[in-house]
Amino acid sequence: MLDLFGKAILDYQTNNSPEDLITETNISEADEMDVAYLFRDFKSMPRLEQKALQLAKGKVLDVGCGAGSHGLYLQEKGFDVTAIDISENAVKACQLRGLKNVKVQDVLAVENEKFDTILLLMNGTGIFRTLMECSKYLQKLKALLNPNGQILIDSSDIIYMYDEDEDGSYLVPANQYYGELVFTVSYKGETDEPFTWLYLDYNTLQNAAHANGLHCELIMEGKHFDYLAKIYI
Repeated sequence: MLDLFGKAILDYQTNNSPEDLITETNISEADEMDVAYLFRDFKSMPRLEQKALQLAKGKVLDVGCGAGSHGLYLQEKGFDVTAIDISENAVKACQLRGLKNVKVQDVLAVENEKFDTILLLMNGTGIFRTLMECSKYLQKLKALLNPNGQILIDSSDIIYMYDEDEDGSYLVPANQYYGELVFTVSYKGETDEPFTWLYLDYNTLQNAAHANGLHCELIMEGKHFDYLAKIYI
């Protein structure tokens, strides 16, 4: 992987002529994303993200921290925050921004630590990659929770992106869950290897949580099929 997402984040942080990221999926056309959006402050965050940060408690793990905006906000509020991302460039940018405890790590590799709040934001279910892999990740997250701990996670029901037939049913793939998308990221003329990214509707997330011995509660719905959920033991 070329880590183009991370490269764009680091370019923005170091004023190295950042450009827009171009993202494309197997069901949507190319879309431009301003990297500055990843550096937003609390006031500029969507309400779902603001709500998640307001609900944070105790020792926090920020999974897939990106440019570090969520972790920095909580760190400034006095929280003990550990932030992780698989992107070396993103982690470098977070360090330059002043995030104290940030490292290059996959959540599946986190060992011997427990947290009161685990954050997975900006379509946090994305890292599960496929519906089949949900249990593996939920079991890992469950193992990282302190008693009375919580996982705060957001996602979207992307059924609206599919066409409807005459009787109102959606034309979705027969051989896989409709929220499994293949993403391609391009930046400064380079294109990274495609990767799978999972959008989960709330009912499917709730069912997956229950199947793994977890409770799942809908905290808030956004304006465009998106939602914030709390998962706990």
